[in-house]
Amino acid sequence: MLIVQKFGGSSLADIERLRRAAEICRQARSREHDVIVVVSAMGDTTDHLLDMAQMISPRPSKRELDALMTTGEQQSAALMAIMLESLGIKAQSLTGWQAGILTEDEPGGCDIRFVAPARIQAALSRGCVPVVTGFQGFSTGGDITTLGRGGSDTTAVALAAALEADSCRIYTDVDGIYTADPRLVSSAVKLKSIDLRDMLALSRSGSQVLHSKSVELALANNIDIQLLSAFQDGEGSLVCRMKDGERPIYAGVTRSVADSELSLAGKGADASALSSMVILLSQAGIPVTDGRLSDCCATVKVARAQLEEAMVLLHDKMLLGKYCPEE
Repeated sequence: MLIVQKFGGSSLADIERLRRAAEICRQARSREHDVIVVVSAMGDTTDHLLDMAQMISPRPSKRELDALMTTGEQQSAALMAIMLESLGIKAQSLTGWQAGILTEDEPGGCDIRFVAPARIQAALSRGCVPVVTGFQGFSTGGDITTLGRGGSDTTAVALAAALEADSCRIYTDVDGIYTADPRLVSSAVKLKSIDLRDMLALSRSGSQVLHSKSVELALANNIDIQLLSAFQDGEGSLVCRMKDGERPIYAGVTRSVADSELSLAGKGADASALSSMVILLSQAGIPVTDGRLSDCCATVKVARAQLEEAMVLLHDKMLLGKYCPEE
């Protein structure tokens, strides 16, 4: 069984967290699984690197920013390989270009064109754990490129697709996917599973649990993603292609602070749902200034100061309740 394990920056923020991530890998290996590890930069490393670049120049070139930002993942990969070897597990760190991740030529957040994972396969054949830098690849011109913020998720899914992995597991600082951000909505419910289409709608609308490009890639290649906590045991949440009869009417609600928008995702997020959202919010004294529909998603715009109140209301009435406009 081949498993891709991706660890986010918060899961690798210090040596102890790095050790815990390595222990998760060791446990999978003890069950005779082959493992590929994908890592993000440790903690806030990427932000610190960007801050330093901005101190030097207000408009650094995208090419040099890519070269700079990818060093964070290289640190993580080397340290993870060292940590695994300290646990008696053979490991080898690989950069994006060493892992064969070819991208578009435009720097500053591009898409993956294809993956040629010969060195990853060679490492696996030697009983070695490849530790791959997330978030990066290389262009046809030989330059280092990045996949956009949060792009390590995309790296993990791309490798799982290219190598036909049996499982793609993304470890983060939350224990699963909820119907809303539990830090803002106390009644939010953790989902055992969520459809890839609904997760894509949430990711595109402000949810930061999974990078939208990674969900697009998983949907295109029929890859299931298991979202798990790096800090506690549990089943987490499975992101997969569900039968329409198994999908809930609404899967979740999320917000975009930058756009002052709230989005309701699910197979029932249609014109009728959008109308219900507008009526419900208006009845509560929250004016809606704009609204639109997209795939599996209904979105409304409200005043930024009322975003949180509106999100709680939509969640509790439309996801947990049985709101009807005529009530």
